[in-house]
Amino acid sequence: MFVIITYDVSVTSKGGEKRLRDVAKYCENIGQRVQNSVFECLLDYAKYKKVKSDLTDIIDVKKDSLRFYNLGNKWNNKVVHIGTVESFNMESGTLIL
Repeated sequence: MFVIITYDVSVTSKGGEKRLRDVAKYCENIGQRVQNSVFECLLDYAKYKKVKSDLTDIIDVKKDSLRFYNLGNKWNNKVVHIGTVESFNMESGTLIL
């Protein structure tokens, strides 16, 4: 399934900068960064549940937030990109120019 993960981590709170780095690094290992705090990921259901749990453990739920947008398996027509940034084909692992 195609999942978009977004996050907002309060860097003004204690440990915020470390949490931000930890969330970003985790997301970089499972998906493709498309904007500063936005990642596109192809995950099966078990991995999706693990990712949600792992990221929830990293953040401070009283100060930070996570959002998961599950676009399912038929996501190709649900994502539209406009602008100069190159897109990444999640299924083939190639850049779309």
